[in-house]
Amino acid sequence: MTTLVIAEHDNVSLKGSTAHTVTAAVQCGGDVHVLVAGHQCGAAAQAAAQLVGVSKVLVADAAHFADGLAENCAAQVLAIASNYSHILAPATAYGKNILPRVAAILDVAQVSEITKVISADTFERPIYAGNAISTVQSTDAVKVITVRTTGFDSAAAGGSAVVENITAVADSGQSSFVSREVAKSDRPELTAAKIIVSGGRGMGSGENFKLLEPLADKLGAAMGASRAAVDAGYVPNDWQVGQTGKIVAPSLYIAVGISGAIQHLAGMKDSKTIVAINKDPEAPIFSVADYGIVGDLFEIVPQLIAELG
Repeated sequence: MTTLVIAEHDNVSLKGSTAHTVTAAVQCGGDVHVLVAGHQCGAAAQAAAQLVGVSKVLVADAAHFADGLAENCAAQVLAIASNYSHILAPATAYGKNILPRVAAILDVAQVSEITKVISADTFERPIYAGNAISTVQSTDAVKVITVRTTGFDSAAAGGSAVVENITAVADSGQSSFVSREVAKSDRPELTAAKIIVSGGRGMGSGENFKLLEPLADKLGAAMGASRAAVDAGYVPNDWQVGQTGKIVAPSLYIAVGISGAIQHLAGMKDSKTIVAINKDPEAPIFSVADYGIVGDLFEIVPQLIAELG
């Protein structure tokens, strides 16, 4: 039994999601191989080789892998799929774009967003916006699985896996890369941040979100938002935390002016410590908060910033 992990990377470094997925792969049992499909991606491959639990890194290096086009990456996975009992990828936009194509061609049922490995063929995954946990058993010969990275610890560095170059499949010609707009920020990336300060519709406007910036700066935190705040145009889409946004589980999550709709809670309730600030004592956010402050956020946040000195 051998498991293949599809590495998410930028050709230079691995995304943190890959290390979490490796942990899930190790729990499936057997050897763990990592596929790095990219262009001039030697550094990313070496980073994968250092993850504890990985026994081999397969490198498919070709120009048409440079931008992570799903059609080409899926074709590369399918070219070697017969060697594996499990094929895993992180449940990120990258993994979700590739694995359904693989599952469809292999004619197997994908198991999506697992949060726990019970055995080699049985897994847990959240359903109903995280309000219930489903136990799923796969009888398919090849298990195709996306991994919700917040459910697994990150694999540690310190391994020494073999790195092997494999033959890259030809360009499928089904898609082409046009451009990419990447939001740049001095703050940590949302899904990797240890501390997150999020605002909701209660902030009232995009201008009022600036009130949270000194708090985030003092804590070295990323900034997030509820869907209501994003839909209202207060902040960019890539700030959205929730079922239809980004799933996060930082050490500290501070929710300011967020009522706590079920879709938002699904994206952050696994945070280690949750602090909620809301003027409505009946707000659902308080049901998951470790610490709650009932009051006017426009008074409380400045006081909190002052206390942090």
